[in-house]
Amino acid sequence: MPVTQSPIDGAADIVDFIGQRFQRAPAHARIASLVPSLTETLVDLGLAAQLVARTGFCIRPAAAVRAIPKVGGTKDVNLARLRDLAPTHALVNVDENTLETVEQLREFVPHVVVTHPQHPDDNLSLFNLLGALFSATAGVQERAQSLHDEFGNTLRAIRARSWPLRRVLYVIWREPWMTVARDTYIARTLGLVGWQTFPDVAGGDGLRCAGATRYPVFDWDAPWLQDVDLVLLASEPFRFGAAHVEFTRGLLETRGLHAAVRLIDGEWASWYGSRALGSLPQLSQCAAALPRA
Repeated sequence: MPVTQSPIDGAADIVDFIGQRFQRAPAHARIASLVPSLTETLVDLGLAAQLVARTGFCIRPAAAVRAIPKVGGTKDVNLARLRDLAPTHALVNVDENTLETVEQLREFVPHVVVTHPQHPDDNLSLFNLLGALFSATAGVQERAQSLHDEFGNTLRAIRARSWPLRRVLYVIWREPWMTVARDTYIARTLGLVGWQTFPDVAGGDGLRCAGATRYPVFDWDAPWLQDVDLVLLASEPFRFGAAHVEFTRGLLETRGLHAAVRLIDGEWASWYGSRALGSLPQLSQCAAALPRA
């Protein structure tokens, strides 16, 4: 997917992931962000003063979000509490929020903006979207353009390197054990450093397929595990730790499998927006430091 460097124009069409068109938000817009990555990005754009609601998972940057009211989780939003806060704009994500929540938001929030980054390159259009939507607030459009340009440079630097292929199982949950489909943002981010995820399944765009397809359940007797040479236990959404590394090694050894097992910071592969500016270089450093398979 090519990296483009188009300027952010606050007067241009402002279109979200599902094709909804928006007018530029007024400088006094009241924003509810129900996605951690988006909350952090909005703060970095200089919009902290206009954030009137966040989820309990929106924890970064800590000092800036501490005073912003919490309205439950990403999938169990306290709609009554949110209604009282009277947002004019709500930002949601296809993977992280439910369709039912979005439909209920539309009953009392004038503008519900739907996002769905599916590839690291989609951060560029995300910066364009937010920069244009909130360009009435001083400095937002300029900050969005800066993030856009810096991220484009980061992508080019990573792609300029030659990465050895690693066959990876990226584990996000246990009981049941869950991983990621190859057409998710996580898998495509890992692919930037040569890490090809297993199993070879696709989950679709997340609009018409069940979430379990995008994040499939697996068991340790699956035949494709013989092709895996690196198992990554992510720090989120399940918080894997050192004890889980040893447990997973035992699962592999009893089946005659010899993949390496490592912990990985889940933010490196799953958080998008402004967080990706720092996390992609960290991911590339981790990949470069690993011994070859």
